[in-house]
Amino acid sequence: MVIFAGCQTTSHLSPVVEDAQVQAVVQPFAEIKQQQKRPVIALVLGSGGARGYAHIGVLEVLEQQGIRPDFIVGTSAGSIVGSIYASGKSAAEMREIALKLKANDVRELNVSLKGFLDGKKVEDYVNEQVHNMPLQKMKIPMYVVATELKDGTKTVFNHGNTGQAVRASASIPSMFVPTKIRNIEYVDGGLVSPVPVEVARDLGADIVIAVDILAQPIHTETTNVWGLFNQNINIMQGRLAEEELKDADIVIQPDLREKAHIFDVKGREMTMQAGVDAAKEKLENIQWAIQSKTKQTDSNQQDLVLKMNSSTPSP
Repeated sequence: MVIFAGCQTTSHLSPVVEDAQVQAVVQPFAEIKQQQKRPVIALVLGSGGARGYAHIGVLEVLEQQGIRPDFIVGTSAGSIVGSIYASGKSAAEMREIALKLKANDVRELNVSLKGFLDGKKVEDYVNEQVHNMPLQKMKIPMYVVATELKDGTKTVFNHGNTGQAVRASASIPSMFVPTKIRNIEYVDGGLVSPVPVEVARDLGADIVIAVDILAQPIHTETTNVWGLFNQNINIMQGRLAEEELKDADIVIQPDLREKAHIFDVKGREMTMQAGVDAAKEKLENIQWAIQSKTKQTDSNQQDLVLKMNSSTPSP
């Protein structure tokens, strides 16, 4: 994981927001175990284009059950949903936002050899939804995964301009023009980490709830150029995801079989419902994992106290 700073300046109509960057993690995750005596829970939201609506359904179920992640890691579509939710929106507000979204809210054509969509509208839309809140001030700590185009390095933004970090994370190659960050080009985080479980572990998560919304290749139409493009992405990301998902405690995989492209706004309620259904199926597993890790955390704390007491010399 490499730390790089920077992001493009916002338009003159937008408030000045500090450049997106990655800084050392200062969130007190260790204190959660010590003071609250419970495990650190991470919610990982994966890439998947228009299937990202399913993430909202998952959030609804977790929220209804009182399960609040200590931090969120998102890639591509997962970074869009995750950042808006992390800014303080409720799951109900997320659903309302999704139903009101129009393709032109986030689509801006651009004539370029590197892509035909600019991505600036994605940046502005996200910043509007989070009220220009930078990543370091999110109500829930948020980590946005992107890929450095030149050498494929995984980069995790956690500071500064939220919209621009998300723009980098969601810049699908050949579709979107790469997001330039201080002369370094970034593209979709799903190329290197479609369901970033490893990032969550590196940040100190005891329990990782991963939401995988990748389309299965068997359900991808390949009778046109767009279908072939999707198929290539699905095969590549699917294999990467399989490896990372092995290290997740809970894997939620909504049943998503539609052959939709990224700007398809039809069937979004069905997609959100798929997230609801998949999350409900995993509730018992989630509760068990929390209870199990809570007992383990408490036991480890007691062992630590005993060792400290035994090592203290007698007066």
